[in-house]
Amino acid sequence: MAAPLSVLIIDSNRENLSMLSTILSFIGEECEFLDDLTAAAIPTRHKGVIFGEIAPSLAQDFAIKNPKLPFIGACESLDISSVNYLGQLSQPFSYDDLTRLLHHCQSYLGKIGQLKDQSQHSYLLKMLVGKGDAISEVRHMIEQVAGTAASVLILGESGTGKEVVARAVHDISERKKGPFVPVNCGAIPPDLLESELFGHEKGAFTGAFAARKGRFELAEGGTLFLDEIGDMPMPMQVKLLRVLQERTFERVGGSKSIQADVRVIAATHQRLEAMIAEGKFREDLFYRLNVFPIETPALRQRQDDIPLLLQELLSRHEVMHNASVRFTQRSIESLMLHAWPGNVRELSNLVERLLILHPNKIVDVNELPAKYRHLETEDVEMELPSAIAEREALLGIFNDDFVFDDEQAIEDDSTNALTDAPMMANALPEDGVNLKDMLAEFEVDMIRQALDQQAGVVARAAEQLGMRRTTLVEKMKKYGLSSKE
Repeated sequence: MAAPLSVLIIDSNRENLSMLSTILSFIGEECEFLDDLTAAAIPTRHKGVIFGEIAPSLAQDFAIKNPKLPFIGACESLDISSVNYLGQLSQPFSYDDLTRLLHHCQSYLGKIGQLKDQSQHSYLLKMLVGKGDAISEVRHMIEQVAGTAASVLILGESGTGKEVVARAVHDISERKKGPFVPVNCGAIPPDLLESELFGHEKGAFTGAFAARKGRFELAEGGTLFLDEIGDMPMPMQVKLLRVLQERTFERVGGSKSIQADVRVIAATHQRLEAMIAEGKFREDLFYRLNVFPIETPALRQRQDDIPLLLQELLSRHEVMHNASVRFTQRSIESLMLHAWPGNVRELSNLVERLLILHPNKIVDVNELPAKYRHLETEDVEMELPSAIAEREALLGIFNDDFVFDDEQAIEDDSTNALTDAPMMANALPEDGVNLKDMLAEFEVDMIRQALDQQAGVVARAAEQLGMRRTTLVEKMKKYGLSSKE
């Protein structure tokens, strides 16, 4: 645990030092003393600094050069102009004045920390795009764990951005100035994984013509990201567990212990608990890695974030391809209806493909690959055959040769889809009709009947009407209809 911050007093007057230390001791504050401003003697972390009898010019210069330290004056001759100079103690020194000014110091430090938090939050918003609850929870978890030394286990399906989460943890941690070294445990042959992680000495095996550092040494002072940890073979799991416990390792073919000042973040798309039950993953290693789990949500669980993701992915790929595309509202709605088995990686690949296929054009539903078209196109030529047949049947009501026979229609209801349509005259009224409204009324009536007959199950109603479920859902939204699903 870190030691509590103390109050630093810089004063050449011994009497002042004694009085201030007595008051600080009385109110429970730790204090340290200096009698000059030599740079080598100034500690860096304090709750506040009290300037006593020192040269005003030195105090002014020192306050400006240390903007993260709050300062208090204890000498009337001081006149310092700096945002971190928070006030003057009047003599004789009083408990109330000193307590009040130390409170200001605490508030100042809090504001500095808050600015840092806001900067971190802005960074996470850019790295992990989205406004939904699921991705907001991931950002919150990253902020909570980044400042600690705890091991992190990132869980989630392939393509959900587990490495992005790992980089975010590293980039806002105290290790951000150190290296971030990723290793895909599933992409390295088992017999080479030990050498890849721990390095090897010259002559350790055939082909080892020179000594080589492993990923643990390369990540010294930073973060080692072990992706697809579930693919690590059992013998390597034992050796990794030892490194995590003892923080030391040896190169392959070597006997010298090497210290490992490395934070380990692991990730997997597999269910490690099930693998433990099957004897494919060590339980003790799981608990060593699973100190702080973070689960990345699948894209189908955060489809409302797709418009923001499209915007971010476009900005990333546009520079590479020197082109741009714009999505219509209907194309975005169609993409939001997709299941996205490949998650954000699949969406990124789609954006890149569209930039190649349709550079500097507008992408509507027609321009999307077939499997992403979950809405009907607005052009009549592109409508489904069932929709065209329905329109032709409706228009047949108003043909000159059409004669409506009530009894015959009722007897032949198994073959005539228009049996349940509203009764109409067999001639077009002289004042005309509103064909659009009549077609809409008929469509609403058919949808209601299909939903009633199928007990409100949209999928079965859509099958009965000869259309896709997504198309029926859109029509129900359009007409304000509801189902039991």
